[in-house]
This record gives sequence, C-alpha cells and structure tokens, in this order.
Amino acid sequence: MTTGTDILDRAAERLDAAQHTATAVEQLPAGLTPADAYAVQDAVIARRLGRGERPAGLKLGFTSKAKMAQMGVSEVIVGRLTDAMRVADGGEVALGRFIHPRVEPEIAYRIARDVAPDDVEIPVDAVAPALEIIDSRYRDFRFSLPDVIADNASSAGFVVGPWRPLGADLGDLAVRLSVAGAVVETGSTAAILGHPDRALPALLEIARRQGMALRAGDVVLAGGATAAAPFTPGRVEVHVEGLGTVSATGTVS
Repeated sequence: MTTGTDILDRAAERLDAAQHTATAVEQLPAGLTPADAYAVQDAVIARRLGRGERPAGLKLGFTSKAKMAQMGVSEVIVGRLTDAMRVADGGEVALGRFIHPRVEPEIAYRIARDVAPDDVEIPVDAVAPALEIIDSRYRDFRFSLPDVIADNASSAGFVVGPWRPLGADLGDLAVRLSVAGAVVETGSTAAILGHPDRALPALLEIARRQGMALRAGDVVLAGGATAAAPFTPGRVEVHVEGLGTVSATGTVS
C-alpha cells in the first residue's frame, strides 16, 4: 500500500526546495516504498520542468555489486537528467550550487531514436566518457534507499566528452579520475554491472515500469566506474582507455 498523496507531495516540495536553494534537509518519513519514492521523484522533476527545464536523459545508480550489497538491493535505480544539469566539456561548475558535491566517472550512451513500446532493447548510436556530479540533498549525507530514489538518485549534473561510434568492446577499459591534478580513483568499466552495456536492458525494464520516456538524442549514464570523490575547487578529469577524456573545473563563485 502506498503512502498518502499529501505526504508524497510534501516530500517532493522539501527536496525541490533543498536542490533549488542548496540547503540540506532531513531524511524522508520512514516507511516509504520504492514506488512511493519514484512518485516523489516524478513530482520533483515535474516542478523543475514546470520552471522551464527540459528532459535530457536518464542515469543509473547502484550499478556496482558492492553498492548493491551495501544498500541491500538487487536492482539498479534510475534518475532523470535535464538540460539545466548539463555542463559543457571543459566548462566551469559553481560549487556553491551544491550541498555535498562529488564526482564519479561514467560511460555515456546516446539514444539513436525514440524507444517504441515494442522495442526489446534501447537503440544507441554513440558512446562517450562522462563525468557525473552527484549531490545528496540530505543532511550529513545520510539516506535510505527510498531517500536516494526520491532525491533523483543523487544526480546533480553531468559532463559528456566527445561522442564516438559504437564498435569497441567497453567491457574492461581502464578508468582514471583526477581531481586538482592528482589521481584519486582508478578502476575499470567492468565495475558497471560487469559490463556497461548491461545498463541498457536494466534501464529499459525500469523506465517502462515507471513510465519514463526514452527519446532520440537522450543521454544515458550507465553508472559509476569507481567510487565517487569530493568535487573541490579546481579541475576534475575522467579518462577512459580507448574513449578519451572529459573534464570540468569547480569554482567557488
């Protein structure tokens, strides 16, 4: 049985205000189900679209086995991307917009055409190195699974590097995350569900269940390839073997 609409609406209002003002809030009421949490996410995104933002894609979370085990889940979660969250490759990011900004390296896919109801897979036509900015809106960076889902899977921004045609196997490419000139995380694309391509059918299943559209040109962030690192002032850079580099610079303005 889902929670009352008034409770979900109040939760959406709190999270929207937290994101809009960069002010941390307490966790949501206990007892929310994942279905409740996606309803809150829907309402938060609806408020943002109502202010003029436009859909830009979707992101997956909890795509590592370690994170699934930590959160006690067996399924990835999904959040939305909007055009207001997009940062140009090499662009500047005002860190004051966020509460607990962190960055993580990602693989991005580009959807080739609108996904039809009878499609059995998501058609993609390009891949790129990417960097996601995550930012939990909860006080002390503490949250439950429903909290994270409601909070748009902690997504706050994204940077996509140069697109490349599909072709090379993406299953075990070396990944490096650097912050302010120092390498802070290294890993492999294999950390993303064993192979980042597996993010696509996982996304299709959840998107259909939750009524999320998959449109031509949308970006899909497949999940973090390493642990996230604090986003501090200075340049952050993701390098993916065979795909290239993407970067952004955090500023205090």
